Amino acid sequence: MAPARRAAVDRVNRLPGRDVLEVGVGTGLALCHYRPEKRITGIDLSVEMLDLARRRVARLALAQVVALREMDAERTTFADASFDIVAAMFVASVVASPEALMAELRRLVRPGGSMIFVNHFAAERGLRWWAERALAPAARALGWHPNFRIESLLPPHDLCHCSRTTVPPLGLFTLVQLDI
Repeated sequence: MAPARRAAVDRVNRLPGRDVLEVGVGTGLALCHYRPEKRITGIDLSVEMLDLARRRVARLALAQVVALREMDAERTTFADASFDIVAAMFVASVVASPEALMAELRRLVRPGGSMIFVNHFAAERGLRWWAERALAPAARALGWHPNFRIESLLPPHDLCHCSRTTVPPLGLFTLVQLDI
């Protein structure tokens, strides 16, 4: 499992609370790494990816996975305050509206809960800033967003109250925790 995804799951496992929503669960790469006492619900837009995740869950007998559902993270069908923790790994820069994603995930977290994001955010200065600009055309051709700024996801008030940790490889990704 990629180091950034592993860091996010490790953070989720250390947080209080049982009910976890993994947004963009894909093929379920992270599912076997959650502690058994967590209750994981995964959502994704891709039926094909969810089928692979379901096969992984069955093959590994992952009792902590309670549901895998096809759903748009910007418009879920869950009730308000349904989860203790919401984790979105590598999702924020690929949705149509990061602001809508943030509002929806905030709606889903119970008071006292946490939101965990792992994403590549554009560098603000330095060598990585130069490299990102030089490689931007190639990155965009691959569907990546090298210029995705953290302010696109978190408004100023949340930026002041979140924790940010760079994670391997090369600090290209950032793990963000926002407690609600």
